[in-house]
Amino acid sequence: MGFIEQLKEKARHDRKTIVLPEGMDRRTYEAAEQIVKEDFADIILLASEEEVAKYGKDYDTEGVTIINPRKYEKIQDYAEQFYQLRKAKGMTKEQAYAILVSDYMYFACMMLKAGDADGVVSGACHSSANTLRPSLQIIKTKPGSKLVSAFFVICVPNKDMGANGVFVMGDCGLNQNPNPEQLADIAASSAESFEYLVGEKARVAMLSHSTHGSAAHPDVDKVVEATKIANKEYPQYLIDGELQTDAALVPEIAEFKAPGSPVAGRANVLIFPDLDAGNIGYKLLQRLGQAEAYGPLCQGIARPINDLSRGCSAKDIVGVVAITAVQAQID
Repeated sequence: MGFIEQLKEKARHDRKTIVLPEGMDRRTYEAAEQIVKEDFADIILLASEEEVAKYGKDYDTEGVTIINPRKYEKIQDYAEQFYQLRKAKGMTKEQAYAILVSDYMYFACMMLKAGDADGVVSGACHSSANTLRPSLQIIKTKPGSKLVSAFFVICVPNKDMGANGVFVMGDCGLNQNPNPEQLADIAASSAESFEYLVGEKARVAMLSHSTHGSAAHPDVDKVVEATKIANKEYPQYLIDGELQTDAALVPEIAEFKAPGSPVAGRANVLIFPDLDAGNIGYKLLQRLGQAEAYGPLCQGIARPINDLSRGCSAKDIVGVVAITAVQAQID
């Protein structure tokens, strides 16, 4: 049984309700139909009657709860709660209502805030900013979290690597050029995400073009400093760096380049030094390496809210919903 199939089975044992706010995208309807068929989560899909007729006409929506925010019985309650959250920023009650009925991601976050749903998955046809802005305004950050970051779950064909082919990679979708403290926080959050999703001990590689001093550059210095901070502040995780990718993944190379490392050659969590490297890296694995890529998944937000790549397939949405449902079990 593959990794996502394992998560679907886990989701069935403690069923959660996930909101899909993009009723203006056919992939959302296809994914919702598949999730209902596989019966591992309850789905709320946000759409007007016109959007359902236009984008959902080719799909079976029986078993999917479809809500038109403008006509929802709790819309006035949500608008009042949203106004109370944002009035200090100058928002009026009229503006709160107008935003909720026109921007479905804001409405989805209010459903989550009110306890009427357990998680949200968005981003198939909207930018990460459109997903994260409502999340941070309404749900806010997780207590104790220093940073909201994004990770991918990557399932590679080579089952000898990672955790039977499964890796967590971060940050591949949000923080452009994290400083050492932020990079250390991304490492710890990614290790936590790996352990509760995969159920194995995280081995975190702080990636660089250098291994243990083989090159000198300010970019290398940043990774070295981040590794020191991570090991000091998060001793519960195995974190090593700086490591080149081959040293992180291949035992024979690790023995030569990083002898004695508790991570090198066995890494299952890969932390990139900046967003360029992370985004390029995961897409190369996905497109050239035939890996399955699920995300960008969010960590550091108080409730389970996950983003999607705008190039995602319906299958990708199904996988991210399974991940979100399992996250909601821990929430």
